[in-house]
Amino acid sequence: MDTNEWSPRTLAVAAGRPEGPGEPLNVPIVAASTFDAGADRAYSRENGTPTWEALETAIGALEGGHATAFASGIATLSAVVDTLKVGARVCVPTFSYAGSRGLLAHAHRTGRLVVTEIAPDDTAAWVAAADADLLWLESPTNPTLDVIDIETIAAAANGLVAVDNTFATPLGQRPLELGADIVVHSATKLIGGHSDLLLGLTIAADEGVAKDLRDARTRMGATPGALEAWLALRGLRTLPVRLAEQTRSAASLAARLLDHPAITRVRYPGSGTMIAFELPDAETADKVIGSLRLIRAATSLGGVESLVERRAWLAGDAHVPAGLVRFSVGLEDPEDLWTDLASALG
Repeated sequence: MDTNEWSPRTLAVAAGRPEGPGEPLNVPIVAASTFDAGADRAYSRENGTPTWEALETAIGALEGGHATAFASGIATLSAVVDTLKVGARVCVPTFSYAGSRGLLAHAHRTGRLVVTEIAPDDTAAWVAAADADLLWLESPTNPTLDVIDIETIAAAANGLVAVDNTFATPLGQRPLELGADIVVHSATKLIGGHSDLLLGLTIAADEGVAKDLRDARTRMGATPGALEAWLALRGLRTLPVRLAEQTRSAASLAARLLDHPAITRVRYPGSGTMIAFELPDAETADKVIGSLRLIRAATSLGGVESLVERRAWLAGDAHVPAGLVRFSVGLEDPEDLWTDLASALG
C-alpha cells in the first residue's frame, strides 16, 4: 500500500491495517509469546507480533521513519541510552519530563553518562553543545511548555538528536523532517488517549539506528503487551479528531486564563492540548485544585478527561515554579471546563 500521498489524518486511520481478501479490518490482539518454528517469527521478544507491527507501521508512517514499540515511554530513553558508550556526553533540557531527567541523573551519578542540563530556550547553548553524543530534546517541554528550536540545533549537532514528541504528536510536528535522528513518544498519553495503557514508541530516520533500538528492546526485555499495543493502535485511529477538538478547547481556555486576575502567568505555545498556568504560590494552587469539581487532579495527561497537577510537588520538579499548574485539556465541553475553573479561581 503506497501511503506517501495521504494526509496525516488519513494515515492515522488507514496505516497498519491488514490487507487482502478475508483479512480483518482491524489487526487482532495476538496474545502469543511463541510461534511455530520455520518462519521469520519464532519468539515475540525477539521477532515481535502482528499487533506490535501494525502499531509500528502506523506510527512510522505518521512520523516518517522506522518505529519500534516499547513497554513504556521511559523505556524508550533507556533504549537510546543503551546504544551509547560508557562516558558518553548527553544534554537534556533543564525543564523537561522528570522521569527522563531522573533516569539520566542516575546514569550520571553511577558514571554511565556525563549529563549536562541546558535551558530549553537557550539555542546558543544547545548549538555550543553540538559535539555531545546525544542531545535529548523535548518540545514543547513538560511542564513549562517551552518550544525548542529543533531544526537549528539538529543542523549543528554532530551526535544523535532525539526529540520527545509526546506533547506535540506527529500531527503537530515531525521532528525527523527537522533533522532529528530519533523521535520518541509516551503512547500512554495522547496517542492512546484514554488513560488505560502504558506504552512507548521510538521512530528512527535511519534503519541502522532503528535496528540498534530494536536490539536494545530485546536485550532489556522492554516489550509491549499485546493488549496495550492493540489499545494504542485503536487510540491512534482517533487521534486527529481528538487532538483537533482538544486543541480548540485549550486555545479558548488559555485565552480566558490569560485575562483572569488570579493568574500570574499563562504558558501556551499556541497549539496543542496542554496549558500551564501559574498562581502566586503553592498554597493558592493547591486550594484551586482542591476546589475543582469536573477537572480531576492526577499525574498523567493526554486523555479524554481533563486533568491538572501542581508539578513542583514532585521531587524531580522541585525547581518548577511552586504555583505552576499543568492542565491537560480533555474532550469535555469547554464551557463546562471554564465554569469549573472560574469557580475554583474565585
